[in-house]
Amino acid sequence: MQAYKLNATIDELGHLIIDEPLNIAPGTVEVIILQPVPSVESSTETQINSQPAKQKRIVECSIPILKEWLESTEPTPSDFDPDQAKWEYLKEKHNL
Repeated sequence: MQAYKLNATIDELGHLIIDEPLNIAPGTVEVIILQPVPSVESSTETQINSQPAKQKRIVECSIPILKEWLESTEPTPSDFDPDQAKWEYLKEKHNL
């Protein structure tokens, strides 16, 4: 798989507009969108103001620092597939 880096914009309707011509053979492509995030200060303020207080997870662990860390993490989504995650990791690692 070959990677290309291009500049593009998203219009008000949500359409992707690529700002430059592509010298790529016709066919199906996979698109990955990376959007710049706001500065750390403003995003932290927004998160603090917009997020309601979360309940702390209850985790049983004999190592205090590990217990504290686990209680601050989000639980695994119910649709999480560990085999699919492993396969995605291996595809990326070995450029499959």
